Amino acid sequence: MNNLLLSLEITALGMGLVFGAILLLWLMMVLLTAFTGDKESASDSPGVDSADPSLSLTPSALTPSPSPSGRGELERVALLAVAMALAEQGIKSARSLPEPPTAFVSAWQLGMRTRQMSEKGTMKRR
Repeated sequence: MNNLLLSLEITALGMGLVFGAILLLWLMMVLLTAFTGDKESASDSPGVDSADPSLSLTPSALTPSPSPSGRGELERVALLAVAMALAEQGIKSARSLPEPPTAFVSAWQLGMRTRQMSEKGTMKRR
């Protein structure tokens, strides 16, 4: 009876250590993602300022508007050109690769390879 209790204690201790290690690793992952995760949201990105309506690519922003210097239109045209170039680059880089040619093995080669494999598989007894 003493051996049974001792084995149960050892089993409980081992399982406790395993689950404790799993919980410790889980806690470390949570802390690492909390400290090293991305802090800025999409509205804080340094790219396009959402407060400036002349830099957005909405259909209303792409319609010509009367501006004294014409600079707003140039910025919109430049943004449209960049968006089109990025879209075209995405299309060009996603091409399908050709399949490699299949290896042709003649009947003679297949027979020789099969014979060699069967000879290697059996041990020769002397």
